[in-house]
Amino acid sequence: MFPRPSPHKDFGVFLPVANGGWIVSSTTPVLDGLYAQNRAAAVLADEIGMDFVMSMGKFRGFGGETDHWGTSLESVTLMAAIAEATKRVRIWATVHPLLQNPAVAAKMIATLDQISGGRAGLNIVAGAYKAEFDQMSAWDDSLSHDDRYALAEEWTTILKRLWTEDSVDFAGRYFTMKDCQSKPKPLAKPRPELICAGMSDRGFQFSVREADACFIGGRSREEHRDASRRAKRMAEDLGRSVRTYAMCTVIHGSTEAAAQALVARYAEGADIGAILSMLASWGVPAERLQATAKQQGVFMTQTVVGSPASCREQIEAFVTECELDGLMLIFPDYVEGLSMFGRDILPGLRTVFS
Repeated sequence: MFPRPSPHKDFGVFLPVANGGWIVSSTTPVLDGLYAQNRAAAVLADEIGMDFVMSMGKFRGFGGETDHWGTSLESVTLMAAIAEATKRVRIWATVHPLLQNPAVAAKMIATLDQISGGRAGLNIVAGAYKAEFDQMSAWDDSLSHDDRYALAEEWTTILKRLWTEDSVDFAGRYFTMKDCQSKPKPLAKPRPELICAGMSDRGFQFSVREADACFIGGRSREEHRDASRRAKRMAEDLGRSVRTYAMCTVIHGSTEAAAQALVARYAEGADIGAILSMLASWGVPAERLQATAKQQGVFMTQTVVGSPASCREQIEAFVTECELDGLMLIFPDYVEGLSMFGRDILPGLRTVFS
Protein backbone atom coordinates (compact mmCIF):
# COMPACT_ATOMS: atom_id res chain seq x y z
CA MET A 1 0.00 0.00 0.00
CA PHE A 2 1.11 3.54 -0.70
CA PRO A 3 1.38 5.93 2.26
CA ARG A 4 -1.46 8.43 2.48
CA PRO A 5 -0.50 11.82 1.01
CA SER A 6 0.20 14.59 3.50
CA PRO A 7 -2.82 16.86 4.03
CA HIS A 8 -0.64 19.95 3.51
CA LYS A 9 0.06 20.87 -0.08
CA ASP A 10 2.68 23.31 -1.35
CA PHE A 11 1.68 25.90 -3.93
CA GLY A 12 4.56 27.70 -5.58
CA VAL A 13 5.40 29.84 -8.58
CA PHE A 14 7.62 29.12 -11.57
CA LEU A 15 9.06 32.58 -12.12
CA PRO A 16 9.11 33.99 -15.69
CA VAL A 17 12.90 34.00 -15.80
CA ALA A 18 12.94 33.66 -19.61
CA ASN A 19 10.95 35.68 -22.14
CA GLY A 20 7.65 34.22 -23.25
CA GLY A 21 7.17 32.13 -20.12
CA TRP A 22 5.55 28.74 -20.63
CA ILE A 23 3.16 29.57 -23.45
CA VAL A 24 4.87 29.57 -26.86
CA SER A 25 2.80 32.24 -28.54
CA SER A 26 3.01 35.77 -29.90
CA THR A 27 -0.41 36.75 -28.54
CA THR A 28 0.14 36.29 -24.79
CA PRO A 29 0.81 39.16 -22.38
CA VAL A 30 4.44 40.22 -22.72
CA LEU A 31 6.86 38.42 -20.41
CA ASP A 32 10.29 39.91 -21.06
CA GLY A 33 12.39 37.66 -18.80
CA LEU A 34 13.86 40.67 -16.99
CA TYR A 35 14.20 41.51 -13.32
CA ALA A 36 11.27 43.86 -12.73
CA GLN A 37 8.67 41.28 -13.73
CA ASN A 38 10.37 38.51 -11.76
CA ARG A 39 10.66 40.67 -8.65
CA ALA A 40 7.03 41.74 -8.88
CA ALA A 41 5.88 38.12 -9.21
CA ALA A 42 8.03 36.95 -6.29
CA VAL A 43 7.00 39.78 -3.98
CA LEU A 44 3.32 39.17 -4.75
CA ALA A 45 3.76 35.41 -4.23
CA ASP A 46 5.31 36.18 -0.84
CA GLU A 47 2.52 38.58 0.11
CA ILE A 48 -0.34 36.21 -0.71
CA GLY A 49 1.27 33.30 1.14
CA MET A 50 2.67 31.03 -1.56
CA ASP A 51 5.11 28.38 -0.37
CA PHE A 52 7.99 28.78 -2.82
CA VAL A 53 9.24 30.53 -5.91
CA MET A 54 11.61 28.83 -8.35
CA SER A 55 13.64 29.99 -11.33
CA MET A 56 15.09 27.73 -14.01
CA GLY A 57 18.56 27.93 -15.54
CA LYS A 58 18.50 28.66 -19.27
CA PHE A 59 21.32 29.64 -21.61
CA ARG A 60 19.85 29.46 -25.12
CA GLY A 61 16.38 29.99 -26.51
CA PHE A 62 14.30 28.30 -29.18
CA GLY A 63 14.21 31.04 -31.80
CA GLY A 64 11.03 31.44 -33.82
CA GLU A 65 9.30 34.76 -34.35
CA THR A 66 9.20 35.41 -30.60
CA ASP A 67 12.79 34.26 -29.90
CA HIS A 68 11.20 32.19 -27.15
CA TRP A 69 13.46 31.94 -24.07
CA GLY A 70 16.18 33.82 -25.93
CA THR A 71 16.39 36.32 -23.05
CA SER A 72 16.87 34.90 -19.56
CA LEU A 73 18.38 35.84 -16.22
CA GLU A 74 20.92 33.70 -14.36
CA SER A 75 19.06 31.77 -11.69
CA VAL A 76 21.20 32.02 -8.55
CA THR A 77 21.99 35.71 -9.00
CA LEU A 78 18.30 36.44 -9.54
CA MET A 79 17.24 34.48 -6.48
CA ALA A 80 19.73 36.31 -4.26
CA ALA A 81 17.97 39.54 -5.18
CA ILE A 82 14.56 37.91 -4.74
CA ALA A 83 15.65 36.75 -1.26
CA GLU A 84 16.26 40.35 -0.24
CA ALA A 85 12.89 41.43 -1.68
CA THR A 86 10.83 38.78 0.15
CA LYS A 87 10.29 37.70 3.74
CA ARG A 88 8.77 34.23 4.01
CA VAL A 89 8.52 32.39 0.70
CA ARG A 90 11.09 29.65 0.03
CA ILE A 91 13.68 30.53 -2.62
CA TRP A 92 14.67 27.79 -5.08
CA ALA A 93 17.46 28.38 -7.60
CA THR A 94 18.66 26.08 -10.40
CA VAL A 95 22.20 24.82 -11.04
CA HIS A 96 23.53 22.40 -13.68
CA PRO A 97 26.21 19.98 -12.42
CA LEU A 98 27.73 20.02 -15.92
CA LEU A 99 28.47 23.73 -15.56
CA GLN A 100 29.40 24.30 -11.91
CA ASN A 101 32.01 22.59 -9.77
CA PRO A 102 30.25 21.18 -6.68
CA ALA A 103 32.41 23.25 -4.32
CA VAL A 104 31.42 26.41 -6.18
CA ALA A 105 27.75 25.42 -6.15
CA ALA A 106 27.89 24.59 -2.44
CA LYS A 107 29.26 28.06 -1.73
CA MET A 108 26.68 29.73 -3.99
CA ILE A 109 23.67 28.07 -2.36
CA ALA A 110 25.09 28.51 1.16
CA THR A 111 25.39 32.20 0.34
CA LEU A 112 21.81 32.29 -0.95
CA ASP A 113 20.69 30.53 2.24
CA GLN A 114 22.49 33.10 4.38
CA ILE A 115 20.92 35.98 2.45
CA SER A 116 17.43 34.47 2.69
CA GLY A 117 17.65 33.53 6.36
CA GLY A 118 17.46 29.80 5.73
CA ARG A 119 14.90 29.79 2.89
CA ALA A 120 17.13 28.57 0.04
CA GLY A 121 16.60 25.46 -2.05
CA LEU A 122 18.40 24.00 -5.04
CA ASN A 123 16.86 22.57 -8.18
CA ILE A 124 19.43 20.20 -9.69
CA VAL A 125 19.25 19.73 -13.47
CA ALA A 126 21.35 16.69 -14.27
CA GLY A 127 20.48 16.54 -17.95
CA ALA A 128 20.95 19.13 -20.64
CA TYR A 129 20.12 20.08 -24.21
CA LYS A 130 23.17 19.60 -26.41
CA ALA A 131 22.87 22.84 -28.42
CA GLU A 132 22.53 24.89 -25.25
CA PHE A 133 25.72 23.51 -23.75
CA ASP A 134 27.70 22.96 -26.96
CA GLN A 135 27.66 26.70 -27.66
CA MET A 136 29.95 27.21 -24.64
CA SER A 137 32.09 24.08 -25.02
CA ALA A 138 30.33 22.50 -22.04
CA TRP A 139 29.01 19.41 -23.83
CA ASP A 140 30.95 16.15 -23.57
CA ASP A 141 29.88 13.65 -26.23
CA SER A 142 31.59 10.87 -24.29
CA LEU A 143 29.01 11.18 -21.51
CA SER A 144 25.86 9.16 -22.04
CA HIS A 145 22.50 10.02 -20.52
CA ASP A 146 23.22 7.65 -17.61
CA ASP A 147 26.75 9.03 -17.25
CA ARG A 148 25.36 12.53 -16.70
CA TYR A 149 23.27 11.22 -13.83
CA ALA A 150 26.27 9.37 -12.40
CA LEU A 151 28.17 12.66 -12.53
CA ALA A 152 25.26 14.41 -10.82
CA GLU A 153 25.26 11.80 -8.06
CA GLU A 154 28.94 12.43 -7.29
CA TRP A 155 28.29 16.17 -7.49
CA THR A 156 25.35 15.98 -5.07
CA THR A 157 27.24 13.77 -2.62
CA ILE A 158 30.04 16.32 -2.46
CA LEU A 159 27.56 19.19 -2.14
CA LYS A 160 25.80 17.63 0.83
CA ARG A 161 29.08 16.84 2.57
CA LEU A 162 30.43 20.36 2.07
CA TRP A 163 27.30 21.76 3.71
CA THR A 164 27.79 19.61 6.83
CA GLU A 165 31.47 18.64 7.16
CA ASP A 166 34.55 20.72 7.99
CA SER A 167 36.70 19.08 5.32
CA VAL A 168 35.90 16.82 2.39
CA ASP A 169 38.15 14.32 0.65
CA PHE A 170 36.59 12.63 -2.34
CA ALA A 171 38.03 10.58 -5.20
CA GLY A 172 35.44 9.74 -7.83
CA ARG A 173 35.16 9.20 -11.54
CA TYR A 174 34.25 12.83 -12.25
CA PHE A 175 35.39 14.88 -9.24
CA THR A 176 38.29 14.91 -6.81
CA MET A 177 38.22 16.92 -3.61
CA LYS A 178 41.34 17.34 -1.46
CA ASP A 179 40.75 18.70 2.02
CA CYS A 180 38.01 20.81 0.44
CA GLN A 181 36.43 23.31 2.81
CA SER A 182 33.33 25.48 2.53
CA LYS A 183 32.28 28.06 5.14
CA PRO A 184 29.88 29.40 6.20
CA LYS A 185 27.49 26.49 6.30
CA PRO A 186 23.86 26.99 5.28
CA LEU A 187 21.43 28.15 7.95
CA ALA A 188 18.76 25.64 6.85
CA LYS A 189 18.76 22.43 8.87
CA PRO A 190 19.70 19.79 8.07
CA ARG A 191 20.53 21.56 4.77
CA PRO A 192 18.82 23.49 1.95
CA GLU A 193 16.06 21.59 0.17
CA LEU A 194 17.01 19.70 -2.98
CA ILE A 195 14.59 19.44 -5.89
CA CYS A 196 14.96 17.57 -9.17
CA ALA A 197 12.94 16.52 -12.20
CA GLY A 198 13.54 13.31 -14.07
CA MET A 199 11.12 11.07 -15.93
CA SER A 200 13.53 8.49 -17.34
CA ASP A 201 14.27 5.44 -15.20
CA ARG A 202 17.72 6.83 -14.41
CA GLY A 203 16.33 10.27 -13.71
CA PHE A 204 13.73 8.85 -11.35
CA GLN A 205 16.40 6.90 -9.49
CA PHE A 206 18.51 10.01 -9.02
CA SER A 207 15.62 12.26 -7.96
CA VAL A 208 14.15 9.80 -5.48
CA ARG A 209 17.52 8.91 -3.97
CA GLU A 210 19.02 12.39 -3.70
CA ALA A 211 16.23 14.98 -3.59
CA ASP A 212 13.61 16.02 -1.09
CA ALA A 213 11.04 16.67 -3.82
CA CYS A 214 10.78 15.74 -7.47
CA PHE A 215 8.81 17.22 -10.34
CA ILE A 216 6.84 14.70 -12.33
CA GLY A 217 5.03 14.93 -15.64
CA GLY A 218 2.52 13.12 -17.78
CA ARG A 219 0.03 13.61 -20.59
CA SER A 220 -2.94 12.84 -18.36
CA ARG A 221 -3.94 12.78 -14.73
CA GLU A 222 -3.52 9.02 -14.75
CA GLU A 223 0.08 9.33 -15.91
CA HIS A 224 0.77 11.97 -13.26
CA ARG A 225 -0.75 9.75 -10.57
CA ASP A 226 1.25 6.73 -11.71
CA ALA A 227 4.47 8.76 -11.72
CA SER A 228 3.76 10.10 -8.23
CA ARG A 229 3.07 6.63 -6.91
CA ARG A 230 6.18 5.29 -8.60
CA ALA A 231 8.38 7.94 -6.97
CA LYS A 232 6.91 7.36 -3.52
CA ARG A 233 7.21 3.58 -3.85
CA MET A 234 10.86 3.85 -4.90
CA ALA A 235 11.57 6.19 -1.99
CA GLU A 236 9.87 3.84 0.45
CA ASP A 237 12.03 0.98 -0.84
CA LEU A 238 15.07 3.13 -0.02
CA GLY A 239 13.78 3.82 3.48
CA ARG A 240 13.05 7.48 2.83
CA SER A 241 10.27 9.72 1.57
CA VAL A 242 10.02 12.16 -1.32
CA ARG A 243 7.48 14.85 -2.16
CA THR A 244 6.03 14.96 -5.67
CA TYR A 245 5.12 18.16 -7.51
CA ALA A 246 3.77 18.92 -10.95
CA MET A 247 3.62 22.09 -13.05
CA CYS A 248 0.31 23.71 -13.93
CA THR A 249 -0.62 26.74 -16.04
CA VAL A 250 -3.67 28.69 -14.90
CA ILE A 251 -5.77 30.44 -17.58
CA HIS A 252 -8.60 32.31 -15.93
CA GLY A 253 -11.35 34.63 -17.04
CA SER A 254 -14.40 36.22 -15.47
CA THR A 255 -16.44 33.41 -17.05
CA GLU A 256 -15.76 30.03 -18.63
CA ALA A 257 -16.31 31.54 -22.06
CA ALA A 258 -13.86 34.37 -21.38
CA ALA A 259 -11.17 31.91 -20.29
CA GLN A 260 -11.71 29.71 -23.34
CA ALA A 261 -11.46 32.80 -25.54
CA LEU A 262 -8.00 33.47 -24.07
CA VAL A 263 -6.95 29.91 -24.85
CA ALA A 264 -8.11 30.36 -28.44
CA ARG A 265 -6.27 33.68 -28.75
CA TYR A 266 -3.02 32.20 -27.47
CA ALA A 267 -3.39 29.22 -29.83
CA GLU A 268 -3.85 31.57 -32.79
CA GLY A 269 -0.48 33.13 -32.02
CA ALA A 270 1.40 29.81 -31.86
CA ASP A 271 5.09 30.31 -32.62
CA ILE A 272 5.53 27.17 -34.69
CA GLY A 273 9.23 27.76 -35.29
CA ALA A 274 9.96 27.94 -31.57
CA ILE A 275 7.74 24.95 -30.81
CA LEU A 276 9.53 22.83 -33.42
CA SER A 277 12.93 23.91 -32.08
CA MET A 278 11.87 23.13 -28.53
CA LEU A 279 10.62 19.66 -29.46
CA ALA A 280 13.79 18.92 -31.42
CA SER A 281 15.86 19.86 -28.35
CA TRP A 282 13.78 17.38 -26.37
CA GLY A 283 14.85 14.66 -28.79
CA VAL A 284 11.69 14.31 -30.90
CA PRO A 285 12.71 12.71 -34.25
CA ALA A 286 12.54 14.98 -37.31
CA GLU A 287 9.87 12.87 -38.99
CA ARG A 288 7.57 13.28 -35.97
CA LEU A 289 8.12 16.97 -35.30
CA GLN A 290 5.10 18.36 -37.15
CA ALA A 291 2.65 15.86 -35.68
CA THR A 292 4.07 16.29 -32.19
CA ALA A 293 3.94 20.08 -32.48
CA LYS A 294 0.27 19.90 -33.41
CA GLN A 295 -0.40 17.68 -30.40
CA GLN A 296 1.78 19.79 -28.08
CA GLY A 297 0.22 23.14 -28.94
CA VAL A 298 1.32 26.36 -27.27
CA PHE A 299 1.08 25.21 -23.65
CA MET A 300 4.20 23.60 -22.15
CA THR A 301 2.48 22.17 -19.05
CA GLN A 302 -0.84 20.85 -17.83
CA THR A 303 -3.43 23.64 -17.81
CA VAL A 304 -6.58 24.55 -15.91
CA VAL A 305 -8.97 26.86 -17.73
CA GLY A 306 -12.07 28.65 -16.52
CA SER A 307 -13.49 31.07 -14.00
CA PRO A 308 -11.60 31.39 -10.69
CA ALA A 309 -14.08 29.04 -9.02
CA SER A 310 -13.70 26.48 -11.79
CA CYS A 311 -9.91 26.76 -11.73
CA ARG A 312 -9.92 26.15 -7.97
CA GLU A 313 -12.00 23.02 -8.41
CA GLN A 314 -9.72 21.75 -11.19
CA ILE A 315 -6.58 22.39 -9.14
CA GLU A 316 -8.03 20.60 -6.11
CA ALA A 317 -8.97 17.63 -8.29
CA PHE A 318 -5.57 17.58 -10.02
CA VAL A 319 -3.67 17.51 -6.72
CA THR A 320 -5.99 14.96 -5.11
CA GLU A 321 -6.39 12.53 -8.01
CA CYS A 322 -2.68 12.57 -8.85
CA GLU A 323 -1.65 12.16 -5.19
CA LEU A 324 0.64 15.17 -5.38
CA ASP A 325 2.28 17.11 -2.58
CA GLY A 326 2.10 20.38 -4.45
CA LEU A 327 1.94 22.36 -7.66
CA MET A 328 4.27 24.88 -9.26
CA LEU A 329 2.03 27.40 -10.98
CA ILE A 330 2.43 29.42 -14.14
CA PHE A 331 0.38 32.40 -15.34
CA PRO A 332 0.18 34.29 -18.65
CA ASP A 333 0.26 37.54 -16.65
CA TYR A 334 1.84 36.98 -13.26
CA VAL A 335 0.60 40.06 -11.44
CA GLU A 336 -2.98 39.60 -12.60
CA GLY A 337 -2.86 35.83 -12.17
CA LEU A 338 -1.29 35.82 -8.71
CA SER A 339 -3.60 38.57 -7.49
CA MET A 340 -6.59 36.47 -8.55
CA PHE A 341 -5.05 33.29 -7.13
CA GLY A 342 -4.38 34.86 -3.74
CA ARG A 343 -7.86 36.35 -3.55
CA ASP A 344 -10.09 33.69 -5.12
CA ILE A 345 -8.28 30.33 -5.07
CA LEU A 346 -5.55 29.95 -2.45
CA PRO A 347 -7.75 30.49 0.64
CA GLY A 348 -10.06 27.69 -0.44
CA LEU A 349 -7.15 25.38 -1.18
CA ARG A 350 -5.66 26.07 2.25
CA THR A 351 -8.96 25.09 3.84
CA VAL A 352 -9.12 21.82 1.92
CA PHE A 353 -5.41 20.93 2.25
CA SER A 354 -4.72 21.70 5.88
